[in-house]
Amino acid sequence: MSTIKNVHPVNAEALFQILKSDFANEVNLKLDSSLSIEYAHVYDVINIYFPEIISGTVFTVTVNDDEIEISNNGDESEYNTDLLEQHLYDFLLEKCS
Repeated sequence: MSTIKNVHPVNAEALFQILKSDFANEVNLKLDSSLSIEYAHVYDVINIYFPEIISGTVFTVTVNDDEIEISNNGDESEYNTDLLEQHLYDFLLEKCS
């Protein structure tokens, strides 16, 4: 689990829109890939899916006024999700601090 201080307070709805519009392009450019990424948003929780490579929710992002928490739900999968988590963390750090 990783935590980022929500310095420029962003709510879950705004972060959901930022992720949908920018994250896939950024991670695909950095990884020289063409990953399909899907998102689901309910209240203060955003779930991130990589349906082509991992079934189920890979990351859960929980947003509150003070911090943004990233939970890696793909740790037990056959894929190493650490690199994806690092790119997500860096992306959120850039957008929210």
